[in-house]
Amino acid sequence: MKTGVELLWKDRKHILGMPISFTRYSMSEDRVFLQKGLFSMQFEEVVLYRVSDISLKMSFGQRLFGLGTIIVHSSDKTTPHFEIRSIRHPLEVKEMLYRQVEEMKIAHRIRVNELLGTDDDCDECDDDDLA
Repeated sequence: MKTGVELLWKDRKHILGMPISFTRYSMSEDRVFLQKGLFSMQFEEVVLYRVSDISLKMSFGQRLFGLGTIIVHSSDKTTPHFEIRSIRHPLEVKEMLYRQVEEMKIAHRIRVNELLGTDDDCDECDDDDLA
């Protein structure tokens, strides 16, 4: 489908190492897209500056065919967890995605503050140090 968006990467979900699925993935400079279906179609997209975590999963069967699944966690309301399933070159795609996420966060001046939990068993912590 032609959208007028310049794509940095695209692939299909692979079944037994072959791209015979009707699930397509793509990434532009600022978004990741999912397109599913043949007759009725579903479209999803996640804005990259909303991504909070990226992980990679490779089952034994996927490893045999050089495939993997990237799991993207974001603060997006409709798609908080997004799986890019059974794609080729998953390590390279994960790193490309990570770099684009960081670039978009810098471009949009987004800062992610990790919430630090308090450890009640901390012997070295003083209440005076927290002030």
